[in-house]
Amino acid sequence: MSTFDRLHPALQHHVVNSLGWGELRPVQSLSIEGFLAGANLVVLAPTAGGKTEAAFFPVISQMLTEGWTGLSVLYVSPIRALLNNQEERLRRYFRLVGRGAACWHGDTAQGDKRRMMAEPPDCLLTTPESLEVLLVSTKIDHRRFFQNVRAVVIDELHAFAGDDRGWHLLSVLARVRRFADRDIQRIGLSATVGNPGEMLDWLSSGSTREKRVVRPEPSARNRPDVQLDYVASLPNAAKVIRLLHPGQKRLVFCDSRSRVEQLSMLLRQDGVETFVSHSSLGLEERRRAERAFSERQNCVIVATSSLELGLDVGDLDRVIQIDAPPTVSSFLQRMGRTGRRSGTASNCTFLATTDEGLLRAAALIDLWQDGFVEPVAAPPKPYHILAQQLMALVLQERGVGRSEWFDWVATVPGFAATDRSAVADLVDFMLSSGVLWSDDGVLSFAPEGEARYGRKNFMELLSVFTSPPLFRVMAGQKELGSVHESTFYKRDEGPPVIVLAGRSWKTKHLDWKRRIAHVEPAEERGRSRWLGEGQFLSYRVCQRIRRLVAGDADQPDWSQRATAQINEIRTEYPWASADTTSLVLHPGGEVRWWTFGGGVANTLLADHLRPEAEVRVDNLSLRFSTSLKLNEVEELIGSLTADRIEPVPADDAIEGMKFSECLPPHFAAEVFCARFNDAGAVRAILAEPRRVVAS
Repeated sequence: MSTFDRLHPALQHHVVNSLGWGELRPVQSLSIEGFLAGANLVVLAPTAGGKTEAAFFPVISQMLTEGWTGLSVLYVSPIRALLNNQEERLRRYFRLVGRGAACWHGDTAQGDKRRMMAEPPDCLLTTPESLEVLLVSTKIDHRRFFQNVRAVVIDELHAFAGDDRGWHLLSVLARVRRFADRDIQRIGLSATVGNPGEMLDWLSSGSTREKRVVRPEPSARNRPDVQLDYVASLPNAAKVIRLLHPGQKRLVFCDSRSRVEQLSMLLRQDGVETFVSHSSLGLEERRRAERAFSERQNCVIVATSSLELGLDVGDLDRVIQIDAPPTVSSFLQRMGRTGRRSGTASNCTFLATTDEGLLRAAALIDLWQDGFVEPVAAPPKPYHILAQQLMALVLQERGVGRSEWFDWVATVPGFAATDRSAVADLVDFMLSSGVLWSDDGVLSFAPEGEARYGRKNFMELLSVFTSPPLFRVMAGQKELGSVHESTFYKRDEGPPVIVLAGRSWKTKHLDWKRRIAHVEPAEERGRSRWLGEGQFLSYRVCQRIRRLVAGDADQPDWSQRATAQINEIRTEYPWASADTTSLVLHPGGEVRWWTFGGGVANTLLADHLRPEAEVRVDNLSLRFSTSLKLNEVEELIGSLTADRIEPVPADDAIEGMKFSECLPPHFAAEVFCARFNDAGAVRAILAEPRRVVAS
């Protein structure tokens, strides 16, 4: 029997006659086989590679075969835009067989939510945060609502697994499982990860099902077209984009919202039809851009990593990257948005505006050509998420037994490894600090906890990340989006002019109490700020940068300008060696230790040198105060031993971790030290020979 023949006859009919499919793709056949065998799956395929159908065809088939009723399938996505994008497709698939699918998230109308509470759809499209809202809602009978859930499909699994939102997701799924009272089958979808087996183990926590990674053999597609060019500035990048591939649909990635806005302004000034997409735009503005871009051909959309995920913006011709993303995985996600048409190849053109961006891009391309993709690692010691789950359970259960609450989430791997005495210490601290109180062993919110996280303020509890202080920006009745409050800090030149949605706006009025900025269109060039957009580079990427500057080989995917600039950069690193670190006395007396060790490892080394020296740090080097001589720095570095290099808890970093106030101080420090660590890189740096050079 073929894989297709194993599907329910009604679904077979519609795949052939309603969808017009002549055959299944290999990823779909493998996924159908694995799901119908009862396995949990991680399904890997490029963007637009058929992963959605690979997940939902076997789910719908099983639903029909076994007669599932009520809410039986959850589809979880990291972002609302992806849910909105998938809603019509999934509604159609379920509607073909007489079933229903619907979205539930923060933008869903209250009337639609009331209808879903009264009559749940067969498939609910949602986010982890919205699932949490459902679990703590007083308007829902949780057991009735979730009792029929049999399968969950998690899109862009890698976006969860490497972040605290992944622990939150597994926690809410563990609680849903308690109401369903069954081993819910799981399917995780992703385009590119370096360790799919480990991700599958993480996804399957608490499940006894068989586990399968679905990764078909690569098809004989055309080789991806990757090019690296050096353009020296953002205005030059805008000119190149205008001239590059006219008449085609181009998706341009920048790795900050500020750069997205700046580039969009420049392109519009050059007469290019341009749309903007990033997380700080208002919903209406984002949807307008996505809808318009999907319907047009000769245009550009400029975006942050928010469009790196599987959002469908139509049939793309080109992906262009300004400078470089932080990882090979991100690069592959972005390049995978192209090459969907038969006979076409996926492509990505890097336009470097700085020397740093050029080296980063060249390093990522080099690593990709070697077949390297970063493994996804769940952040260790998620004690603060455990505290959040305890408070959520207090809301969900209207008070929860001290001896019972942990059983709800005990199967989550990040919690399962926690000693029960540590769990008791956590509860004791939350009681002593006034967050919770106990009445005969039943935990509830104390007045202070109620004021901060209780019923009236519970939205603060539902998100596991801290939001920066943002202002909503309003043009009349239209919400354009949000910017950081520092955008409006006092400036002498008059009312601030900001840039948002690729246009300039003059501030008419600032409502600091309600954090609303009222604006009107402006001709002057504006500026906006968002914080937290910088990112450390990994040891692996920085080591590849070292190999590039220490070598002399050019690559065929470098343009003439890129080749010339990289060779010019190499003349600035005559002392660079591919197998040693370098301690260099630069002109002006500054001593720099070039470790090429990555931001985390370099920071750890600097923290242990700072009691004796003033040290600044970046991804590639440590800079010492000019008051220190070369031999003094060499002596300081020589005193370092890898076994003694450990993270030093930073008060401001711990305070910035959400729910840290619910943790005993030593717990919070343990979380920080477990996460801000790169012991392997530190050992490798200190084990290498060290060259001493007077440049």
